[in-house]
Amino acid sequence: MNPLENLVMQHLAVLTILAMGITTYLTRIIGYLALRNRSLNPRLERVMEVVPGCVLISVIAPVIFSGHITDIIAVAITFVAMLRFSLLPTVIIAIVATGLLRHWLG
Repeated sequence: MNPLENLVMQHLAVLTILAMGITTYLTRIIGYLALRNRSLNPRLERVMEVVPGCVLISVIAPVIFSGHITDIIAVAITFVAMLRFSLLPTVIIAIVATGLLRHWLG
């Protein structure tokens, strides 16, 4: 890859990261702006409380059922960590466990 192609790739990577950040921010702020002056009934409040968990499960489920032993073990380690620790240590343990298992077991 010549230096010009490398520079273009770096700029595209930065633009992609910025676009993903803006998109993430917009999804959060649009929901806030749409619901800021409304009072939700208790049933809808319960639904809104469980949505993040549903989204997380939809991301994790394909990994669990992928059949790769490293990912299955990493999910099990994360589950055990989740039972013992708060969110930040659990996330750190999950990242480290996944990285090490993929390095060691391929």
